[in-house]
Amino acid sequence: MTRWSAIGRRGPFQHQVIAFVCVLLCLLGTAGQAAAQQASAEFPTRPLRILVGFAPGGGTDITARIIAKRLAEQTRQQVVVENRSGGGGVVAIELLAAAAPDGYTILLGAVGPFAVTPHMQKVSYDVGRDFAPLTMGVVFPNVVVVHPSVSATSLSDYLALARGRDSKLSYGSSGIGSAGHLAGELLNSMAGVQIPHVAYKGGGPAMADLLGGQVPAVMASLPSALPHIRSGRIRALATTGQSRARDLPDTPTVADSGFPGYDAVNWYAFVAPAKTPAAIRTRLVDELVAALRAPDVVDQLHGHGMEPRPDTPEQLAVTMRRESEVWAKVVRHAGLSTR
Repeated sequence: MTRWSAIGRRGPFQHQVIAFVCVLLCLLGTAGQAAAQQASAEFPTRPLRILVGFAPGGGTDITARIIAKRLAEQTRQQVVVENRSGGGGVVAIELLAAAAPDGYTILLGAVGPFAVTPHMQKVSYDVGRDFAPLTMGVVFPNVVVVHPSVSATSLSDYLALARGRDSKLSYGSSGIGSAGHLAGELLNSMAGVQIPHVAYKGGGPAMADLLGGQVPAVMASLPSALPHIRSGRIRALATTGQSRARDLPDTPTVADSGFPGYDAVNWYAFVAPAKTPAAIRTRLVDELVAALRAPDVVDQLHGHGMEPRPDTPEQLAVTMRRESEVWAKVVRHAGLSTR
């Protein structure tokens, strides 16, 4: 008998050992699954934190606080909205990347830091590697709004003023790389103008300066602008989606105003740190989707001009990749990259 044939033969004792190991592995796997299910069933057992990358008063902040209130009711735990403004949302997303992957810290992030900023500048995070998509939150257009001192009553009037030799027009947004910034640059490109951009640390500060006349125009999120449009304190010239906004039916889209094909919607989505356990992610998705579908939450979001759009983690991942490809082209065309 050769060495190899001797090694290949198994006696009764070896078969018993192998059978024991197989049973042990099965028991361990079952125990692990049971532990994960138990952890998911008990989660959360302490307060949750929703990071927001912009100052209070903007669209992400408004959305997060509406959802946080409902989540607190559902989970019977305190849900804290934490504003960490800076870098057009980058500061908050970097904090999420470094957070413990235990489900207790999640982010409501805007399109900018996910799909735009990484094409404009070097960032310390990788969207596909560092984050676990949970669900889309809301989708809505931006809106071009001006202070009453600006004489324009239409987008064509506004662009005519911008083309004037002594034009002092500029437009504000919630930050460099934000959806408002890129929507403004897309309009600059399609209209053949160069309206200077003024970056703020959120839609709230941008709107405050517009109301005070410190900036003549803002490419604003509909949630931050809508109350002031309704009160007459600012004037809406055009919305940025493919169809007119539900809450501004008399305001044309940019596409309707002479720029067919223009489309620059905004969205806010929920994500967690990448290594958050699957069972916890599933529980978070279930709670967030339930909150976004609650009739009172839907009514509140509609009141701020937002459309709740809960979906699956897989669908959100596809959206984020697609949006990244779209805005990468705009960044290159506008020459905004500093990478």
